[in-house]
Amino acid sequence: MDVIDTARPLDGAGLSAFLRSLPAKPLLLGLGEARHFVGELGELRNELFRYLVEHEGYRSFTIESDCLRGLVVDDHITTGAGTLDEAMERGFSHDFGAFPANRDLVRWMRAYNEEHEEKLRFFGFDGPLEYWAESPRQALTALHALLDGPLPASMETLDALLGPDERWSNEATAMDPAQSIGRSAEAERLRLIADDLVALLDTQAPRLSAKDRERAELYGRTATGLLRYHYWLADDSPARWPRLSALRDAMMAANLGAIAEHGPALIFAHNLHLQRAESSMAFGEQSLEWWSAGAITATRLGDRYAFLATAFGTAGDDAPPPDTVEGVLSALPWDHALIDARRLAEAVTEPAPRVSQDFAYFPLDPAHLGAIDGIVFLRKATPQR
Repeated sequence: MDVIDTARPLDGAGLSAFLRSLPAKPLLLGLGEARHFVGELGELRNELFRYLVEHEGYRSFTIESDCLRGLVVDDHITTGAGTLDEAMERGFSHDFGAFPANRDLVRWMRAYNEEHEEKLRFFGFDGPLEYWAESPRQALTALHALLDGPLPASMETLDALLGPDERWSNEATAMDPAQSIGRSAEAERLRLIADDLVALLDTQAPRLSAKDRERAELYGRTATGLLRYHYWLADDSPARWPRLSALRDAMMAANLGAIAEHGPALIFAHNLHLQRAESSMAFGEQSLEWWSAGAITATRLGDRYAFLATAFGTAGDDAPPPDTVEGVLSALPWDHALIDARRLAEAVTEPAPRVSQDFAYFPLDPAHLGAIDGIVFLRKATPQR
């Protein structure tokens, strides 16, 4: 089998043909990023999402961004609340609001909703965290406000236990567990209260509107997830960073499970968060390994989850050696191609692993081609930062 027999030009018709080749219609379709902030990939993603909306019935888009901030964008595109500038400034984490392709996408989704009765939805599916984490205040107090009494704690008690938000969002906790308050007496009590509030939500779900119930469940997942993450930020054992990496992706997977109820949806996030194979990353002197949100989601959804990894040929000044997967794909006659990854694994014999000079680019792992449904390949990519 020749490599060209595994590939097709990447356009709407090619994407539809690829989706038809899968064992089942995906409820969640993951489009991975080999590197953040690549303009060509963002523009291509927008084109693909528009096609999926107009021809494949997709109605939701979700991105690797703060799930609570994402509510701001969702309100904007569904109801027109706020301005586009406000949605971009307040509705994204990780500086994704400054990415031009994201602005173009939000503008298009709002325009679509103005003309159609069936609305598109926008979701962030990451937790409110970087390597450190935000205060659980927003999630806890918002959940508390949606429930009816008697409650396990008053709002005043929550406020006293939470204290200043700066204690929680201290960036120094990322490298110094001694600065984390995640195992303080206050944090331990908040974990019990959060657990009680989530249990109480189950008993009160029938009285809530669909929108309030959806948001209350999000607040509950986020509050318990953040408090669990803060607990492990305070750990000083070698298990600290593997556990934190796994907990972050578990939070992502829980959000994806809820988003699947609104599916079919397109997910846009780093390949490491969406792949089925175990993820790994060098972190200082450690090598971290954990199961990604995609791997967890695939375990739950089976064939209803599909994953398209992205890969680049020349990324900036970094060109792939010809014996790597990216080098082989660079010989294809198209600038943008869609490749059947499992067939490619049969066609390419023992490709060399690529070592990129761009530390932010994660090359394809040749050993994991069989765990990918497809590859979106860009012959050239220009990182914007």
